[in-house]
Amino acid sequence: MNPVLSEIYSTVLGGAPYVIAAYALIFAILMVYVIMTTLKLKNTEKKLDALEEHVEELLAAKK
Repeated sequence: MNPVLSEIYSTVLGGAPYVIAAYALIFAILMVYVIMTTLKLKNTEKKLDALEEHVEELLAAKK
């Protein structure tokens, strides 16, 4: 192998564990965010359905 390439690879590969760890951390944070957002969305949909049902009951009671 070319000595210049060997030096470049040793420099780049030395920081590889940190780069991999950073990407893993970003991925984990993103997954937690997506899961939390999905759970909040489901909760909001349940509340909206209950509200729509209540409004329909009120409108039916007025007639």
